Amino acid sequence: MRYMKHCLLPLTVLIPILCSCGGKENPEPQPDPTPKAPTTITLSQTAISAKAEGESFEITVQSPFVPQVEKPTWITVTSGTLKDYTVTVSVVVAANTAYEARETTLTFKATGATSATLKVSQAAAEKPEPPTPGEKDGLASFFGLGWNMGNHFDAYYNGSWAGDKEGYPDETAWQGNKATQATFDGVKALGFTSVRIPISWLKMIGPAPDYKINDTWMNRVYEVVGFAHNAGLKVIINTHHDENHGVNNTYQWLDIKNAANNSELNTQIKAEIKAVWTQIATKFADCGDDWLMMESFNELNDGGWGWSDDFKKNPTKQANILNEWNQVFVDAVRATGGSNATRWLGVPSYCANPGFTKYMTIPNDPAKKIAVSVHCYDPSDYTIGDAQYSDWGHTGAEGKKVAGDNEKQIRDVFSDLYTRYISQDIPVYLGEFGCSMRSKSDTRAWAFYKYYMEYVTKAARTYSLPCFLWDNGAEGDGKEKHGYVNHGTGKPIGNSKEILDLIKKAWYTESEGYTLDYVYSTAPKF
Repeated sequence: MRYMKHCLLPLTVLIPILCSCGGKENPEPQPDPTPKAPTTITLSQTAISAKAEGESFEITVQSPFVPQVEKPTWITVTSGTLKDYTVTVSVVVAANTAYEARETTLTFKATGATSATLKVSQAAAEKPEPPTPGEKDGLASFFGLGWNMGNHFDAYYNGSWAGDKEGYPDETAWQGNKATQATFDGVKALGFTSVRIPISWLKMIGPAPDYKINDTWMNRVYEVVGFAHNAGLKVIINTHHDENHGVNNTYQWLDIKNAANNSELNTQIKAEIKAVWTQIATKFADCGDDWLMMESFNELNDGGWGWSDDFKKNPTKQANILNEWNQVFVDAVRATGGSNATRWLGVPSYCANPGFTKYMTIPNDPAKKIAVSVHCYDPSDYTIGDAQYSDWGHTGAEGKKVAGDNEKQIRDVFSDLYTRYISQDIPVYLGEFGCSMRSKSDTRAWAFYKYYMEYVTKAARTYSLPCFLWDNGAEGDGKEKHGYVNHGTGKPIGNSKEILDLIKKAWYTESEGYTLDYVYSTAPKF
């Protein structure tokens, strides 16, 4: 009995022993250590909304391979490393500079899997408050909408065909019409209120030290300026193709490149500037300061238009020479007294490029009536190039227009001029603007050409920039075809009347419904 007593175990002890000695139960199922490739692409987000200034997003993607994504140029997609069929994708949305919201759908694709889509939307750029027309009007009301009598008095004989006339200016050297009273009566009737008469002097200037200007040439210019005044137009006169663009013609005496490297030459040129402008100012002294402006130079540069090695290495070197020359001009005109002591005087930036105004020094002037002259042919690949682009603006197609935000380029240039000068009571004017004529039979090109001309003119009015349409009298369409008005009769030529009416509307129509934003909203759609 004692043996049995020691062999018996409590039931609570016996059961675990029996269980530990018995057979195995089924184990819990373990996950497969190698995941199976998904047959459908999945995204952690199916829609994102970006701020106007641009934004970045990270999307987790499940896919059998790194997915491929077709995207517009304003979105960048970068994939990380695929691990266990999962990859992090960075979606970067560039800044939206347009005044309209935009959206697109990105499709993620991979071989052997159903694709997935990501909707991307982005807010519109905030519209800046443009200046109120008239708030800082500068010369906008004084000059209004102007016309350039280009390739006329600025024309001169040059090249192998010139013969013994080489270097002499002539109003019919580059086109066949002499100016008449009808010319300016017609210009006035077409809606212009001012005219810029570019003038080359060249070999009409005699030798040092007097630099006497030919009387016949001076008198003819004076006569034609009188025609413009009789028509009720305000007038700008200047020295135009006297500037040497690196061709080393001795008669193109405004040689800024060599003057920047030769103080003796610079002193000589300044003496000629003083003599020439003293004579011009004296001749026109009886022309009232309420209608005639004198403009020192046209587009002075070394022939590189701001891209030469000399200028790029040290832009202030040549720009400072121009600053000196502008001061000589102002001093010479003011010294002649009378109306010349108080009339408006215009001085250009280097190349008359708005971007190079940062190198300008406004001349000292006791009358404090200096205006800055710049030209606008932006973007030049569209306006004066080989017309390889049919489109311009935010509705233009990629590849058919100059890349970038075309309208913003214009707004930025004009806004900077307004902020830098006009808001500080220093007037600025567009001495030239325009675009080579397009063929009206090309419906698309004609529509965008009209839009460009309307938008630029309306922008100029918005930012208080009086603007002068470049008209070289060249009829037809294509490169350097800027013909609008017959220089002899004052009548519109070709298809120009439609454009002239359009820019007249853009300049003079001021209403809540017809603003720069409205013009933007009516851009061509093809």
